[in-house]
Amino acid sequence: MANAAARNATGGAKDPKAAAKDAKATAKAAKRAEKARKKASNDPKDMGRIRQIIRAYQVTHEYDRALPYLLIGAFILPIAIGVVIGLLWGYAFNVIFAGVMVGLLAAMFMLVRRAKAATYKRYAGQAGSAEVALQMLPKKWVSTPAIAANRNRDVIHRTLGPGGLVLIGEGEPGRVRQLLASEVKKHERVAYGVTVTTVIMGNKDGQVPLDKLADHIRKLPKALQPNQITDIRQRLRALDALRPPVPVPKGPMPTNPRQVKGARQAMRGR
Repeated sequence: MANAAARNATGGAKDPKAAAKDAKATAKAAKRAEKARKKASNDPKDMGRIRQIIRAYQVTHEYDRALPYLLIGAFILPIAIGVVIGLLWGYAFNVIFAGVMVGLLAAMFMLVRRAKAATYKRYAGQAGSAEVALQMLPKKWVSTPAIAANRNRDVIHRTLGPGGLVLIGEGEPGRVRQLLASEVKKHERVAYGVTVTTVIMGNKDGQVPLDKLADHIRKLPKALQPNQITDIRQRLRALDALRPPVPVPKGPMPTNPRQVKGARQAMRGR
């Protein structure tokens, strides 16, 4: 009776120990759920370092069948050199250990290079593939894919960084130039005083190939300071807020005929 009266007097509040126990159990359940989500996720951000390396190897190997041999060679060569130096000059253990460390670094460097090349190979020829190159830029660059497009899937992308304000067009050169000219005028009105650089992605004369695009942009002469980039970025947000939705999905478009048909239907809102 006294306990019931006490609980009624406190509005039926739980015992502090029981409440703490329930909160701890809830936190543990949430932690388990988050761990299960990350384990099932294919997003690199949810993966640990080892899983990222394994996933990078698997994806790269699909487009680069020589990858295992190159990695083995990059790993073994420094060790072999270390063994030879150790036998000739002494300090074999130290030199061989250094060779193993260098071999691991060389293999990782080789994997990164081949993974980048395989990524470009995977998306080459797909509409929207310039976004892949823009993702390779350093964090100082702020990229916005597919800011403008037409019915023919000609697309304009934008990136802003130390090298200035850059518009990248991909598609049929004649139509892309028209799109670029229109976008340059809009951006010059917003980012007044800033020169807008234009690039057409492609494999013809005067164009920049997909696998060279990131390096081409990265090597542009420095034109903007960090405070200028922040200021221009805020103005561009105002420009983007006035735009109608772009009639193409973000990211590279599929090349499989059935997938392309489905993508076109999605573009038309069917």
